[in-house]
Amino acid sequence: MTEPWTLGHVLGVWGHPDDEGYLSAAHMMRALDAGCRVACVTATRGELGSTDPERWPAGESLARVRTAEMEAALAVLGVQDHTWLDYPDGGCAQVDPAEGTSRVLEHIVRTRPDTILTFGPDGMTGHSDHQAVSRWVDLAVAEHAAQGGVAPRVLHATNTPEWLGRWRARLDEANVYMGAEPPCTPLNEQVSHIELTDAERDRKVEAMLCQISQIQPLLDLFGKDTFQEAFSEESFQ
Repeated sequence: MTEPWTLGHVLGVWGHPDDEGYLSAAHMMRALDAGCRVACVTATRGELGSTDPERWPAGESLARVRTAEMEAALAVLGVQDHTWLDYPDGGCAQVDPAEGTSRVLEHIVRTRPDTILTFGPDGMTGHSDHQAVSRWVDLAVAEHAAQGGVAPRVLHATNTPEWLGRWRARLDEANVYMGAEPPCTPLNEQVSHIELTDAERDRKVEAMLCQISQIQPLLDLFGKDTFQEAFSEESFQ
Protein backbone atom coordinates (compact mmCIF):
# COMPACT_ATOMS: atom_id res chain seq x y z
CA MET A 1 0.00 0.00 0.00
CA THR A 2 1.54 3.31 -1.08
CA GLU A 3 1.60 6.31 1.21
CA PRO A 4 -0.88 9.07 0.27
CA TRP A 5 1.81 11.68 -0.38
CA THR A 6 3.27 9.58 -3.19
CA LEU A 7 0.13 10.03 -5.31
CA GLY A 8 1.75 12.91 -7.16
CA HIS A 9 -0.40 15.49 -8.92
CA VAL A 10 -4.04 14.79 -8.20
CA LEU A 11 -7.30 15.33 -10.08
CA GLY A 12 -10.54 14.65 -8.23
CA VAL A 13 -13.65 14.01 -10.33
CA TRP A 14 -16.90 13.96 -8.37
CA GLY A 15 -20.64 14.20 -8.81
CA HIS A 16 -21.78 16.82 -6.31
CA PRO A 17 -20.34 19.46 -4.01
CA ASP A 18 -19.33 17.73 -0.74
CA ASP A 19 -18.29 14.41 -2.36
CA GLU A 20 -14.71 15.66 -2.47
CA GLY A 21 -14.71 16.65 1.21
CA TYR A 22 -16.16 13.47 2.65
CA LEU A 23 -14.00 11.17 0.59
CA SER A 24 -10.73 12.91 -0.26
CA ALA A 25 -10.08 16.06 1.82
CA ALA A 26 -7.01 14.64 3.56
CA HIS A 27 -5.62 13.22 0.31
CA MET A 28 -5.88 16.64 -1.31
CA MET A 29 -4.30 18.36 1.69
CA ARG A 30 -1.37 15.94 1.80
CA ALA A 31 -0.77 16.24 -1.93
CA LEU A 32 -0.70 20.03 -1.63
CA ASP A 33 1.61 19.84 1.38
CA ALA A 34 3.96 17.69 -0.72
CA GLY A 35 4.12 20.44 -3.36
CA CYS A 36 1.89 18.65 -5.85
CA ARG A 37 -0.90 20.14 -7.92
CA VAL A 38 -4.50 19.39 -6.96
CA ALA A 39 -7.48 20.04 -9.20
CA CYS A 40 -11.11 19.19 -8.62
CA VAL A 41 -13.97 18.75 -11.09
CA THR A 42 -17.61 18.60 -9.96
CA ALA A 43 -20.27 17.41 -12.38
CA THR A 44 -23.32 19.15 -10.86
CA ARG A 45 -24.14 21.91 -8.38
CA GLY A 46 -26.35 19.54 -6.37
CA GLU A 47 -29.53 21.58 -6.72
CA LEU A 48 -31.80 18.63 -5.87
CA GLY A 49 -29.94 17.63 -2.71
CA SER A 50 -32.11 19.38 -0.14
CA THR A 51 -31.81 18.08 3.40
CA ASP A 52 -34.39 20.60 4.68
CA PRO A 53 -36.91 21.86 2.09
CA GLU A 54 -37.95 24.79 4.23
CA ARG A 55 -34.44 26.04 4.95
CA TRP A 56 -32.85 24.96 1.66
CA PRO A 57 -35.54 24.46 -1.00
CA ALA A 58 -34.40 22.46 -4.02
CA GLY A 59 -33.70 24.28 -7.24
CA GLU A 60 -31.71 27.31 -8.29
CA SER A 61 -31.53 28.78 -4.80
CA LEU A 62 -29.96 25.59 -3.44
CA ALA A 63 -27.52 25.53 -6.36
CA ARG A 64 -26.37 29.01 -5.35
CA VAL A 65 -26.04 27.95 -1.71
CA ARG A 66 -24.03 24.86 -2.55
CA THR A 67 -21.83 26.77 -4.99
CA ALA A 68 -20.87 29.22 -2.25
CA GLU A 69 -20.42 26.41 0.27
CA MET A 70 -18.13 24.52 -2.09
CA GLU A 71 -15.96 27.55 -2.74
CA ALA A 72 -15.60 28.14 1.00
CA ALA A 73 -14.77 24.47 1.69
CA LEU A 74 -12.09 24.31 -1.00
CA ALA A 75 -10.56 27.52 0.32
CA VAL A 76 -10.18 25.87 3.73
CA LEU A 77 -8.44 22.90 2.11
CA GLY A 78 -6.25 25.11 -0.06
CA VAL A 79 -7.57 23.81 -3.39
CA GLN A 80 -7.60 26.63 -5.94
CA ASP A 81 -8.21 24.74 -9.18
CA HIS A 82 -11.89 23.82 -9.38
CA THR A 83 -14.28 23.41 -12.31
CA TRP A 84 -18.04 22.90 -12.50
CA LEU A 85 -19.29 20.82 -15.43
CA ASP A 86 -22.79 22.22 -14.76
CA TYR A 87 -24.76 19.11 -15.60
CA PRO A 88 -28.19 18.82 -13.95
CA ASP A 89 -28.29 17.14 -10.56
CA GLY A 90 -29.67 13.65 -11.06
CA GLY A 91 -29.16 13.91 -14.81
CA CYS A 92 -25.60 12.71 -15.43
CA ALA A 93 -26.74 9.29 -16.59
CA GLN A 94 -28.69 11.02 -19.38
CA VAL A 95 -25.65 12.97 -20.59
CA ASP A 96 -24.17 11.62 -23.83
CA PRO A 97 -21.24 9.48 -22.56
CA ALA A 98 -19.04 10.88 -25.33
CA GLU A 99 -19.67 14.40 -24.06
CA GLY A 100 -19.06 13.57 -20.40
CA THR A 101 -15.91 11.69 -21.38
CA SER A 102 -14.70 14.62 -23.48
CA ARG A 103 -15.20 17.06 -20.60
CA VAL A 104 -13.19 14.89 -18.22
CA LEU A 105 -10.50 14.26 -20.84
CA GLU A 106 -10.10 18.03 -21.24
CA HIS A 107 -9.13 18.29 -17.57
CA ILE A 108 -6.81 15.28 -17.70
CA VAL A 109 -4.93 16.96 -20.56
CA ARG A 110 -4.98 20.33 -18.79
CA THR A 111 -3.88 19.21 -15.31
CA ARG A 112 -1.66 16.20 -16.20
CA PRO A 113 -2.50 14.25 -13.03
CA ASP A 114 -0.53 11.29 -11.80
CA THR A 115 -3.59 10.09 -9.90
CA ILE A 116 -7.33 10.56 -10.34
CA LEU A 117 -9.54 10.19 -7.27
CA THR A 118 -13.17 9.37 -8.02
CA PHE A 119 -15.98 6.90 -7.46
CA GLY A 120 -15.84 3.25 -8.41
CA PRO A 121 -18.52 1.77 -10.69
CA ASP A 122 -20.64 1.31 -7.54
CA GLY A 123 -20.82 5.08 -7.09
CA MET A 124 -20.26 4.61 -3.31
CA THR A 125 -23.99 5.17 -2.67
CA GLY A 126 -25.40 3.76 -5.90
CA HIS A 127 -26.22 7.30 -7.08
CA SER A 128 -26.55 7.38 -10.87
CA ASP A 129 -24.58 10.65 -11.08
CA HIS A 130 -21.68 9.05 -9.20
CA GLN A 131 -21.76 6.00 -11.45
CA ALA A 132 -21.84 8.13 -14.61
CA VAL A 133 -18.82 10.15 -13.43
CA SER A 134 -16.92 6.91 -12.79
CA ARG A 135 -17.65 5.75 -16.35
CA TRP A 136 -16.54 9.07 -17.83
CA VAL A 137 -13.24 8.85 -15.99
CA ASP A 138 -12.53 5.33 -17.19
CA LEU A 139 -13.37 6.21 -20.80
CA ALA A 140 -11.38 9.44 -20.67
CA VAL A 141 -8.28 7.72 -19.30
CA ALA A 142 -8.52 5.05 -22.00
CA GLU A 143 -8.90 7.70 -24.70
CA HIS A 144 -5.99 9.70 -23.30
CA ALA A 145 -3.77 6.61 -23.46
CA ALA A 146 -4.97 5.83 -26.99
CA GLN A 147 -3.91 9.33 -28.02
CA GLY A 148 -0.41 8.68 -26.69
CA GLY A 149 -0.81 10.34 -23.32
CA VAL A 150 0.47 8.91 -20.05
CA ALA A 151 -2.53 7.33 -18.34
CA PRO A 152 -2.95 8.45 -14.73
CA ARG A 153 -3.68 5.92 -12.04
CA VAL A 154 -7.38 5.87 -11.15
CA LEU A 155 -8.29 5.26 -7.52
CA HIS A 156 -11.82 4.56 -6.34
CA ALA A 157 -13.23 5.64 -2.99
CA THR A 158 -13.95 2.75 -0.66
CA ASN A 159 -14.33 1.81 3.03
CA THR A 160 -12.67 -0.66 5.35
CA PRO A 161 -14.77 -3.50 6.80
CA GLU A 162 -13.96 -2.18 10.27
CA TRP A 163 -15.21 1.31 9.43
CA LEU A 164 -18.44 0.01 7.98
CA GLY A 165 -18.91 -2.30 10.93
CA ARG A 166 -18.69 0.63 13.29
CA TRP A 167 -20.67 3.30 11.43
CA ARG A 168 -22.91 1.61 8.83
CA ALA A 169 -26.02 1.29 11.01
CA ARG A 170 -26.00 4.96 11.94
CA LEU A 171 -25.35 6.07 8.38
CA ASP A 172 -28.26 3.92 7.25
CA GLU A 173 -30.45 5.87 9.67
CA ALA A 174 -29.67 8.94 7.57
CA ASN A 175 -30.11 6.97 4.31
CA VAL A 176 -26.59 7.87 3.25
CA TYR A 177 -26.24 4.82 1.01
CA MET A 178 -29.77 5.10 -0.39
CA GLY A 179 -30.32 1.36 -0.14
CA ALA A 180 -27.13 0.48 -2.02
CA GLU A 181 -24.35 -1.72 -0.70
CA PRO A 182 -21.29 0.49 -0.13
CA PRO A 183 -17.86 -0.64 -1.35
CA CYS A 184 -15.75 -2.46 1.19
CA THR A 185 -12.03 -3.21 0.81
CA PRO A 186 -9.70 -4.78 3.39
CA LEU A 187 -6.94 -2.44 4.44
CA ASN A 188 -4.19 -4.63 2.98
CA GLU A 189 -5.87 -4.48 -0.46
CA GLN A 190 -6.18 -0.70 -0.56
CA VAL A 191 -3.85 1.54 -2.53
CA SER A 192 -4.10 4.53 -0.22
CA HIS A 193 -5.50 4.79 3.30
CA ILE A 194 -5.22 7.83 5.54
CA GLU A 195 -5.94 7.94 9.23
CA LEU A 196 -6.11 11.67 9.75
CA THR A 197 -3.96 13.46 12.29
CA ASP A 198 -5.81 15.68 14.75
CA ALA A 199 -4.84 18.77 12.72
CA GLU A 200 -5.99 17.17 9.46
CA ARG A 201 -9.25 16.04 11.03
CA ASP A 202 -9.96 19.51 12.39
CA ARG A 203 -9.28 21.10 9.02
CA LYS A 204 -11.36 18.54 7.17
CA VAL A 205 -14.28 19.07 9.52
CA GLU A 206 -13.90 22.84 9.17
CA ALA A 207 -14.23 22.42 5.42
CA MET A 208 -17.21 20.11 5.79
CA LEU A 209 -18.91 22.56 8.12
CA CYS A 210 -18.77 25.07 5.27
CA GLN A 211 -21.25 22.76 3.52
CA ILE A 212 -23.81 22.85 6.29
CA SER A 213 -26.75 22.41 3.90
CA GLN A 214 -25.54 18.85 3.40
CA ILE A 215 -24.04 17.77 6.70
CA GLN A 216 -26.63 19.16 9.12
CA PRO A 217 -28.55 15.84 9.34
CA LEU A 218 -25.35 13.93 10.15
CA LEU A 219 -24.32 16.50 12.72
CA ASP A 220 -27.73 16.13 14.34
CA LEU A 221 -27.43 12.34 14.27
CA PHE A 222 -23.84 12.03 15.48
CA GLY A 223 -23.08 15.20 17.41
CA LYS A 224 -19.94 17.10 16.42
CA ASP A 225 -17.41 15.04 18.39
CA THR A 226 -18.64 11.71 17.02
CA PHE A 227 -18.98 13.22 13.56
CA GLN A 228 -15.29 14.15 13.69
CA GLU A 229 -14.40 10.63 14.75
CA ALA A 230 -16.51 9.00 12.06
CA PHE A 231 -14.88 10.93 9.22
CA SER A 232 -11.29 10.67 10.37
CA GLU A 233 -10.12 8.19 7.74
CA GLU A 234 -10.14 7.96 3.95
CA SER A 235 -9.74 4.90 1.76
CA PHE A 236 -9.04 4.30 -1.93
CA GLN A 237 -8.63 1.13 -3.96
